[in-house]
Amino acid sequence: MPTITLIGPGAIGGLVASWLCQDTDNDVTVCARTPIHRLILESPYGTIEVQPKVLTEPGQLPAADWVLVATKAYDSETAAAWFPGLVDHKTRVAIIQNGVDHVDRFSAWLPAEQILPVMIDCPTERTNAETIRQRGPASMVVPVSDMGTAFTELFENTRIEAITDPDFLTVAWRKLCINAAGAINAITLEPARIAHNPHAASLMRNIVRETIAVGRAEGANLDDRLADEVISAYRAMPGDSLNSLHADRLAGRSMEIALRNGVIVRLGRKHGIATPFNEMAVGLLESIKQVPG
Repeated sequence: MPTITLIGPGAIGGLVASWLCQDTDNDVTVCARTPIHRLILESPYGTIEVQPKVLTEPGQLPAADWVLVATKAYDSETAAAWFPGLVDHKTRVAIIQNGVDHVDRFSAWLPAEQILPVMIDCPTERTNAETIRQRGPASMVVPVSDMGTAFTELFENTRIEAITDPDFLTVAWRKLCINAAGAINAITLEPARIAHNPHAASLMRNIVRETIAVGRAEGANLDDRLADEVISAYRAMPGDSLNSLHADRLAGRSMEIALRNGVIVRLGRKHGIATPFNEMAVGLLESIKQVPG
């Protein structure tokens, strides 16, 4: 029975922990800032309720076989505070976060060979401290490796599809294209239905086109048609769906600006690629963040 410790039971972390707890072959512990007594997952397959072991202070657990980090990227340092004692030289650490630099992000605390980047795709919202709403199928992709295969095996008896992909770089950049376009939702405070507005859709397309150009320069295999595919994906979502950047702004939380649109601007400058639409998104979101509430 593998011991699995998940750090950060937010929308994505709560989803992952809930499904892992459904498999009695797993021994799951959740690390959270504040105590929770249960997790309730409202999924397309029915509502499930689990009661994992929950810890609120680091240093209370022996080393785990797996540590799954599901915090927001800006909370990476907070997540790493759990590592002493919990992570030894045999522990495998899966980083279930947005972005394209998972390994670099955690290299200050872990050797690269222990880090597994994970791309997760699932429309999910946290409606309160203990309840997560899963609005569609969940899938995860990891690089091809022995560690990647072992990770996918953790989810064999769950409703999360976990697979390996030999071109993980492209997978991560495709997801960034979707996330980057979501800046328009966060700026306008309008959910997925805004993609039906031709002016908003044009802005989203231009953000994605810049992301495609920068991603290609980084080595990702991205087709020009991806810009239209992203708009189609937003239009296919339930009209009231919120992406996490939008949800964070509504809740008054920090936003992953640097990780989503900021990284496109930064890497664009590295490659000499102009990214005015992403710069606009970053500037507006940073300005919003600094407005007194």
